[in-house]
Amino acid sequence: MSDSFDLVIGGGMVFTPGGPIATDVGVREGRIAAFGNLTSARAAERLEARGLTVLPGVIDEQVHFREPGPTHKEDLESGTRGAVLGGVTTVFEMPNTDPPTTTATLLAEKVTRASGRAWTDFAFYVGASPENADELGVLERLPGCCGIKMFMGSSTGSLLVADDENVARVLRSGTRRVTVHSEDDMRLSERSALVRDGGSPAMHPEWRDVETALRSTKRLIALARAARRRVHVLHVTTAEELEFLAQHKDIATVEVLPQHLTLVAPDCYERLGTFAQMNPPIRDARHRDALWRAISDGVVDCIGSDHAPHTREEKARPYPRSPSGLTGVQTTVPIMLDHVAAGRLSLARFVDLTSTGPARIFGMANKGRMAVGYDADFTLVDLAAKRTITHAWIASRAGWTAFDGMAVTGWPMATIIRGRVVMRDGELAGTPQGQAVRFLETL
Repeated sequence: MSDSFDLVIGGGMVFTPGGPIATDVGVREGRIAAFGNLTSARAAERLEARGLTVLPGVIDEQVHFREPGPTHKEDLESGTRGAVLGGVTTVFEMPNTDPPTTTATLLAEKVTRASGRAWTDFAFYVGASPENADELGVLERLPGCCGIKMFMGSSTGSLLVADDENVARVLRSGTRRVTVHSEDDMRLSERSALVRDGGSPAMHPEWRDVETALRSTKRLIALARAARRRVHVLHVTTAEELEFLAQHKDIATVEVLPQHLTLVAPDCYERLGTFAQMNPPIRDARHRDALWRAISDGVVDCIGSDHAPHTREEKARPYPRSPSGLTGVQTTVPIMLDHVAAGRLSLARFVDLTSTGPARIFGMANKGRMAVGYDADFTLVDLAAKRTITHAWIASRAGWTAFDGMAVTGWPMATIIRGRVVMRDGELAGTPQGQAVRFLETL
């Protein structure tokens, strides 16, 4: 093997499939080429990682970057810029834009928009609707598509597949895992009178209650079994859903969010008001504790951010006219590393939830693992660094975070994508050169 590399990362603690090892990493042509003592190897570039832990690149499989549409809140450049500043190397972007991503033409337009502007590697969901349900098997295999996203409950945007007949049509069309926002829209409509005339943001988890989530998830699993279709249930928030989903892991994977693992009602609504409002809502400590148990028990497969920015002015509207959604793509790594420092999470489980897990769930090609031949995507972190998350640090056009003022232990120090250093010590490097992710089921 040649001893010449494009990049050598030296002196760090590298998190390999066998665990952390003090070793160097050699990168050639965007791929991991070698591990070992590479101090004497020729390298076009060297990155000194002494005192840092080199993790597989963090993958965020749920972000909303608002483009095309209300780009005053976010766009593909600003959203991915925040991602790399937060140590994220790959993002999957949601289809509830304006217009929603429901056709081959609109998907291709998004891929074109991201080219030369996205700092991270990327893929896009195609949104399911009653109008395109029978075409999804073709759409899910197009370049740049990470899969189908189905909204069973109304949230931001107009995409909605609420009734069993159309949910079944979506599940029968195609073979890749279907990603689902699982809230029962009929129950949401029935209970909307609770908040129609206004009220406290603390009413949000009362309106979008446990039964709204559980009823939808039970319907989803029954329909998925009938269609023999794998599903990925996003942002699960309830103890009852997790107990149910634990019995259906052969067909369902599970995502949880840092927001639901970290914030708790009613405190978050008292402190943050509508700036804690999101769908599904942040719930009380019983549910937060259940999320952590599900992580320990292996029921949870991955962590996403559900980065969903709105401006301060929009969020400050009286509830319930205030939009639901929190920023998050930039804060996932420091928040979850703080949980590692506190002993709630092992570093190995962090890697599984943020890198290996998403790659496995979606069948990503050459990502999510520290192994020779895989893409040279790395998140370099200082596990001992003490920092404070602030509004000023957030790159999002929204310009705020629900975690402003939170002191954390653990911080992203460098982001490397296919062997290119794109962030080091909080500063961007180079230019946006993100590429569309490839998937094993579409090769």
